[in-house]
Amino acid sequence: MCFSMEAENKDLLVEGAKTFGIYLGGKTIEAFELYLKELLKWNQKINLTAIRSEKGIVLKHFLDSLSVHPYLPNCSSILDIGSGAGFPGIPLKIIQPTLEVTLIDSVRKKVDFQKHIIRTLGLKGIEAIHGRVQDKGILKSLGGRFDITLSRAFSDLRTLLILSFPFLKEGGMVIAMKSEVDNKGMKLLNEIERTRYQLPKTIPLIFPFSSFKRTILLFEKI
Repeated sequence: MCFSMEAENKDLLVEGAKTFGIYLGGKTIEAFELYLKELLKWNQKINLTAIRSEKGIVLKHFLDSLSVHPYLPNCSSILDIGSGAGFPGIPLKIIQPTLEVTLIDSVRKKVDFQKHIIRTLGLKGIEAIHGRVQDKGILKSLGGRFDITLSRAFSDLRTLLILSFPFLKEGGMVIAMKSEVDNKGMKLLNEIERTRYQLPKTIPLIFPFSSFKRTILLFEKI
């Protein structure tokens, strides 16, 4: 492979993944390098992400995506809502091939990129769909299929929970990837969707080798 991630950023990816209990082998690292190469190339012509540096992509896309891995069962079906350039669904699929992943995004150029990466990396058991979870056709074809819905794109948590509900199996889980949640936000979480979900588990994270912060919220469908 002609393209090679800078050594410093490769170390960041490998050591950062270890903090989430993930040990990346040579083939997996090559997959992330190829993903990075294609993302940088496509991003020159199509605005897939505002983050354009190698280090930024490794930290705020790759490692951010991997941060939810400890909370996934080994064999899960996942719906990644608003998946953008494939995050977090594709990085999770790369490291855990047993996952069944469906990516959905309303922006066709982003879905085109997702399909390109899936083909380029030879990933199986993953599909990219152009559309919205609000669409009746999407709900009809995908309703009740998933163990997990996952998103880091939704700013409105209540909307994410409402939209996720019909796609989840009984006992399924919503994983919401948010920035820091303050006291006001925690109070809201204690009031939100009590009849549909158990009160969430909240996992605050500070990312390795940076000050980047993330809160992972886990809601279980009742």
